[in-house]
Amino acid sequence: MEGIKKYIAEFIGTFTLVFMGCGTAMLVGCDSEYGGGYILTAFAFGLAIIALAYGVGNISGGHVNPAVSLGVLISGGMTITDFCGYVVAQILGALAGSALLDCIFKLGGLEDMTGGLGTNGLGGVNDNIAAGLIVEIILTFLFVILILGVTSKNQTHGSFGGLIIGLTLVGIHIIGIGLTGTSVNPARSLGPAIVAAIDGNTAPISVVWVFIVAPLIGATLAALVYGFLEGSKAEAAE
Repeated sequence: MEGIKKYIAEFIGTFTLVFMGCGTAMLVGCDSEYGGGYILTAFAFGLAIIALAYGVGNISGGHVNPAVSLGVLISGGMTITDFCGYVVAQILGALAGSALLDCIFKLGGLEDMTGGLGTNGLGGVNDNIAAGLIVEIILTFLFVILILGVTSKNQTHGSFGGLIIGLTLVGIHIIGIGLTGTSVNPARSLGPAIVAAIDGNTAPISVVWVFIVAPLIGATLAALVYGFLEGSKAEAAE
């Protein structure tokens, strides 16, 4: 039963992240030339993470991201069974959030300012796959290593961990939106891409592998590097 509760929390969390973040992008657009929509979208994703950290973080850890779960798994913070359950719940949550946004915008006759449910793409790097991979690997590495550090038992930040993580995600979106739309989260990318493809827009699904592979690589590197750094610190203290 405890496992089911954690998976439900991850479903709700990822649903909320996609609904708030992608929904904001769809409403206001992310044109960096004018900045307003760009900044609003960045804060929508970051504020969603802050809310989730304090809302469901005590139940599941508030990963809402397969890359974060992978980093935690490699660091020894969860079992492979829980990892698989988390990833399934996260993808289903992202699909549900995307589908509901699609439904609302269609029923309300609203214009999707992103043209694709807030999906990620490579337009900002002139469709260069290598550049997109590098951007997403680096941004995910920075995000996951921050999370591992903030949630470490050796940290003394008190109850501010969720705030720190959320504000970091805002910063990551500010630099990443103009490049790849900022994924750092395979579920967040896959959900909107699948729903967009069902609607006939297959462009996002054709490159979604970049936003699955790169975050997982970045998370793996972050877990390995953080494990090395924390291990070195422990050895030095002995």
